[in-house]
Amino acid sequence: QMVALYNGMGGGAAAAIAAMELFSTRATGIPALSITLLGALIGSVSLSGSLVAWAKLEGVIKQPLRFRGQQILNGTAMLAAIILGGFIVYLTQVVIGTPQPAPLLVCLFFAFALVFGVLMTLPIGGADMPVVISIYNALTGLAVALEGLVLQNPALMIAGMVVGAAGLSLTQLMAKAMNRSIGNVVFTNFGAVAKTRPGAIKGELKPVDAGDAGIFMRYAGSVIIVPGYGLAVAHGQQKLYEFVKLLQVAGVTVKFAVHPVAGRMPGQMDVLLAEASVPYDMIYQLEDINEEFSHTDAVMVIGANDVVNPAARNDKLSPIFGMPILNADQAKKIYIVKRGEGRGYAGIENPLFYGDNCQMVYGDAQTVLVKMIEAIRGLASTA
Repeated sequence: QMVALYNGMGGGAAAAIAAMELFSTRATGIPALSITLLGALIGSVSLSGSLVAWAKLEGVIKQPLRFRGQQILNGTAMLAAIILGGFIVYLTQVVIGTPQPAPLLVCLFFAFALVFGVLMTLPIGGADMPVVISIYNALTGLAVALEGLVLQNPALMIAGMVVGAAGLSLTQLMAKAMNRSIGNVVFTNFGAVAKTRPGAIKGELKPVDAGDAGIFMRYAGSVIIVPGYGLAVAHGQQKLYEFVKLLQVAGVTVKFAVHPVAGRMPGQMDVLLAEASVPYDMIYQLEDINEEFSHTDAVMVIGANDVVNPAARNDKLSPIFGMPILNADQAKKIYIVKRGEGRGYAGIENPLFYGDNCQMVYGDAQTVLVKMIEAIRGLASTA
C-alpha cells in the first residue's frame, strides 16, 4: 500500500511539473509542448491509477468494478485525452502561433487523464495489483524523464530513466513468474472473485488443532515451509523461526520455499524471513526446491493460496492455468494455516485444501505458531 502511495506521489509530482510548464507557457515549440503533455498524461494516469491500486490493497475497494462496454469507455477516455492534447498543441502552436495558455483545455486534459487512470485500474482484480503498481512505477519514471527533458534537467532525466527501466524490468519478471503477458494482466478479468464450477472440487475441508499439527512436524524427518502474505499480515516471522529452531533441535530438516510472486511484491517473503534472521541457505526459490516436495514428510503453507494451487497445473479453465506453482500438493502431509475458509486474495478456489493429505489450521499465523511452539515445548516438559 505504501509503495502504491509513494508511486502515486511520483506520478503526481511529474504531472504538477507539467502543469506549471503548461500554465506558465514556458513549453514553447511543438516538440517541447508535445513532450510536456505526454508527461502530464502519463503522470496523471500513474497518480490516479496508483491511488485506486492502494484502495484495492487496503480493502477500501473490495471488488473489481466491471460493466458492459467498459473497455470502450476506457478507450474513449484515453482517446479523448490524446485528441485534446493534440488540439492544445495545434491551437497554441499553429492557430495562435504563440504559447498562450488555454486554462480550460488544459484542465479538461488533466481531468480526462485522471479519469482514464481510474477507469483502467478499477476492473483489474486485487491479485494483480502488485503487477499494476510495478507498471505504474515504470510509467512514473517515464513521466519524470520526459519532464526532465523539457526542463533540460539531467538529474530528472537520469532518475526517471532509471526508475522507468527498473519498473519495466520488475513488471516483466512478475509477468514471467505468472506465465502471463503484461497485456493479459491489464486487459483481462483475472483477479475477480472466481466462481467454482459445480462438481469441480469434491471433498471437504479437514480442520486440525494447531498443537497437533506442530507435534506431527516435530516427529517428521523433513518439513518445507511456504510463507505467504498471511504471515506478513500477522507479523509472525519471528515466531515462525522460533518454531523452526525447535524442529531443528529435534533433528528435523527444515527448508523454506518462496514463490517469485508470493506476497504483495516480489521479494517480500525473502525480506520477511531476513527480518527474522532466517539463514539464507535455508531459503529456496521455486525452481530450486520444487523437486523436493514429492519426498518431503510435511509441508506447512502459511497464508498463501494461489502459489500452491494445483489448478494452475491441471485445470485449463482456471484463471491461473499455466502459472508455475510450488508442488506442495505432492508432499506426504500438508498443513494450511489460514485465518478462515476464504479463497485467498485472487478469489480462486484451491482443490489442494480438499486433498486427502491436507488439513486446515485455522487462525492468525502468529497465534497458530505460538500454539505449535507451546505444544512442542510441552512434549519436552512431559518427558
